[in-house]
Formats: sequence, C-alpha cells, structure tokens
Amino acid sequence: MTASAGTTAPLAGARRVTATVFAAQGVAVAAVSTTVPAVEHRLGLSSLAMTALTVALTLAAGAGSFAGLAAVRRRGPVAVMRAAALTAAATLLTVAWAPGRAAASAAYVLFGLALGAIDVSVNTRAATVERRYGRSILSSFYAAWSAAGVAAALLTAGLSRLGWPVQYVLTAHAVLVALLALTVRPHALAPTASSANDRPAPDDAMPEGRVWARLVPFGVVLLVAYVVDSTVSAWSTAYLHQTLGASLAAAPLAYAAYQAGTVTGRAGADLMVHRVGPVAVVRAAALLAAIALTGLAVAPSWPYAVVAACCAGLGIAALTPLCVAAAGRLRPGAPETVLARLNVFNYVGVLVGAGASGGLGATGHFRIAYAIPAALAVTLVLTARFFRPAPEQPHAGTELRPGSAQVLPQVLPAERAPIS
Repeated sequence: MTASAGTTAPLAGARRVTATVFAAQGVAVAAVSTTVPAVEHRLGLSSLAMTALTVALTLAAGAGSFAGLAAVRRRGPVAVMRAAALTAAATLLTVAWAPGRAAASAAYVLFGLALGAIDVSVNTRAATVERRYGRSILSSFYAAWSAAGVAAALLTAGLSRLGWPVQYVLTAHAVLVALLALTVRPHALAPTASSANDRPAPDDAMPEGRVWARLVPFGVVLLVAYVVDSTVSAWSTAYLHQTLGASLAAAPLAYAAYQAGTVTGRAGADLMVHRVGPVAVVRAAALLAAIALTGLAVAPSWPYAVVAACCAGLGIAALTPLCVAAAGRLRPGAPETVLARLNVFNYVGVLVGAGASGGLGATGHFRIAYAIPAALAVTLVLTARFFRPAPEQPHAGTELRPGSAQVLPQVLPAERAPIS
C-alpha cells in the first residue's frame, strides 16, 4: 500500500536531516585529518606528540559514544545529533585559535567526545529511518559522510594553495559544520502499518553474553575496517607530505581520493547486496582493500598514492554500513544499546590504526603502516560468512512462496519509544 503524503513528508525530512548530520560529521573529521601537518607546524609538535593527541581524541570519542547513549535515552537522537554537531564546530574553532599546546589538546579531547555522541545518535536515527522505509538505505547515509569528507579535503587543499594559514582553514570548516547542524529539525515518525504488525523479536530477550558473542564477528570486521580507515584518513596527508614529498596543498588529495572511493562504493553498496548478497560483497571488498593498501605502501610517488587511496576507499566502503545494519538486528527493541557496544570496536580500530601508523610514521616507516592493514584486510574474507542472514519468518497468515526469502533483511528495529 502506498504511503500517504502526510506519512512520506516527515519520513523524507527525517532522512534528509540524518544525511545532513552524517555530512557534518564527515566535514569535521576531514577538517582534523587534513590539517595534521599544518597544526604540527603551527604548534611546534613532534609527530609522536601529534600521535598522542590522535590517541587521546579516539579515547574521548569512545567515552563520548556511551555518554551519547545516555543522552539519546533522555532527549532522543535528534536533539543529541544537533547539540553534538554544534559542539564539534566549536571545538574546531578552539583548535584553530588555541594559544598553546594545552588549549589545543583540550580542544581535541572535547572534539572526540562530540564525535562519539554524534556516532551513536546519528546511527540510532538512521536505523529508525531505514526501518520506516522498509528497505536498505543505510549506505546512502555513509555516502553522504564520505561526500562531505571529499568536499572538506578539497577545501583544505584549495585554501592551503591560496596561502591561508591553518587557523582560517579550520575556521572555514567549523562554520560549515555549524551551518549544517543548524538545519537539523525533528520529524515525528508515526509507526507504519508493517511495523505495527511486527511480532516482538526473540532476540530482544537474548542474554547479554549471547548478544556480545553474536556481535563479535561484526565487531571484528568493523575494527579492521576502522584500522584501515584511520590509517588512511588520519595519516595519508602526513604520509604524502613527509614520505612522498607532496606539498601542503597536494597532501590532502589522498584523503579526498579515499573519500571519493567510499562515496562511489557506498552509492552502489545497497544494489550490490541485493544482487549478490552481503557475503560476496564483504569478500570482494576485503580483497580490493588489501590490494589497494599494498599499492599505497609501495607507491613510488604521491600521485600513485592518491590512486591507491581511492581504490582503498572503494574496497572498504560497504563494510561499515553492513556491520551497523547486521548489529542493529541483534536487538530489535533497542538498537542504540547494540550500536553503542559496536562503537567499542570502532574506536579500538581507530586507536590501533591511528596510534600504530602514527608511531611508525614518526620513525620514518609509513610504508609499513600501510602494509600491516593490507594483511589484516585479507583476514576479513574469513568473517564474511557471518553476514549470511537467517531466513525471515513469515507473519501469521502470510504465505511464504518458494524463493521469496530476501537476500538481506531490510527492516531494522524501531526504538522503544517514538523519537522526534
């Protein structure tokens, strides 16, 4: 049955707002990642000190994820999304104009807290919106994140080429994040007919230990995906500048290329899952990422590294949304609790990737920093089988025709209470 205009208008608005917050987060992350060499120069930081700041930011993001979970339960995801994005914009300004290392370090930590709160709130909202649509749209949200990252990286490169100091570059990013956050509005989503008829899922009563056990395979994939992501995102600019001799204007292009690859991959991920299934998508993505990271590690010059970074993004693109969608189905009554736990793997991956690659880069071994994630990506082929969905059970009175089982269950859980 076709939804009425009164039903589809709030739903479309909710999807647009969710994509906007994903984009704001993408801009914020790109702003920090693509200004690493410039911030180092401005504050007189060593590579090891910058690595320590990146690790502190990541630990703060993990804490912010659980703080965001508590806030989502009290205020709802939309309010948390907006407040956290505005906080991220404010902390970018603080990093830009910090008078010294202590103030900049505090700003990085606060930025991490805001980033974690955005993560759990926007993914919770995305799960609810996808459920209302009744089909897979999660990859489109992550595509918005990546597209915004491309734009932000190109903005950094362009402004740096014009000779703008890093203070003004980060200020431009902060203004963009704030403008996106200010467009966020709540949209009340009434239960659909299909969701009203859904039976309570037996997974809601699943013991805590079993939830963790079933979450681990997806967590491992997410961990490796974020090792790859953080290694490319956090340090590709520094790699091109320090190891491959790229200028400060050219160095951000690897980040832009990586995010362009993820935009392309995520734009087609939902279609590929429908056609060949999630298992085949995970295997192909893992192998492509491994090959691309190997190319990045042995790149003879920075243009080759830019191409390899693009291919790495194309390979790794689908893994995060597939993990989030699979994990959200483990506890249909309360997806935000599972997603907050999944974020533990996310931030461990970022911590390992950013910390290890930064440490190797500080000692002049950036190439090894890209070879290690290449080996890890190959191991994801073994975990692909866990993405094979169980056949959906028909509702009472519904005939299940042969061959009608879906490749991927597309209905994600609604939250326990309506959230505006």
